[in-house]
Amino acid sequence: MSVVEATRAVAREQVLVAMLGIPRLLTHQAWRAADPGEGRGLGVLLVPGFGFGDASLHMTRTWFRKRGYVPIGARIGLNVGCTTELVDRLERRLEAHAEATGGPVVLFGQSRGGGLARLLSVRRPELVRGLVMLASPVLDQLGAHPSVVRVARKLARLSAAGVPGLLDQDCFAGTCYDTNSAAMAQPLKVPAIAVFSRNDRIAPWDLCADPCAECVEVNSTHTGMGLDPEVYRLLAPRLAAWVRGREPVPAPSELPRRRYAEA
Repeated sequence: MSVVEATRAVAREQVLVAMLGIPRLLTHQAWRAADPGEGRGLGVLLVPGFGFGDASLHMTRTWFRKRGYVPIGARIGLNVGCTTELVDRLERRLEAHAEATGGPVVLFGQSRGGGLARLLSVRRPELVRGLVMLASPVLDQLGAHPSVVRVARKLARLSAAGVPGLLDQDCFAGTCYDTNSAAMAQPLKVPAIAVFSRNDRIAPWDLCADPCAECVEVNSTHTGMGLDPEVYRLLAPRLAAWVRGREPVPAPSELPRRRYAEA
């Protein structure tokens, strides 16, 4: 099976869930009952899953915006690059958004995106108000379904052949893997929520149950979590509590000074 064929096979569930899940989400109370003052301008950085871009979290971004949060996408493309390089890029994005919104930001990641967000939370806890991980196998970076791991390894072989911007072998068994495995094992210093499902056929639920987070179980599929109204119903009060407990906004001089512009 080619990389393209394997990637399409992994993506089929995403397409099916998008077709079936959106109407149900849009008519659910968890979506329709929106208080535009709930978020009080708290920033949110959304990180997509492996092989997907910011568009995959469009509905999530809309849900946050309707409630007065300030959500932005990660701008890391299709999330198929080197782990360390992606975390570096996300760190710059986080710094800019924290400055733009006047304080620490919520990190919201799905699947691999949740793992990247966790690594970022360990690296820069002072800029993170809270962490949400949807179906993220953070207890084992290579613990996803074998079909997904095969795709990742094929991307690494393409990287070795000279294709830029992809995972490489160092991400599987090298300095990148060792460094990020050690960082992933570190305890969190920020409040966190790990959402998992026993119906997940991509990321085993027990690898998503981060002991440093509040673990929340739902009856969703892996890629369907971002379109599951039950996920939003459960997250809404928890996120609102983070807003209420938000620390005083730091002076601009206390945050990294970077130019920020949201397209």
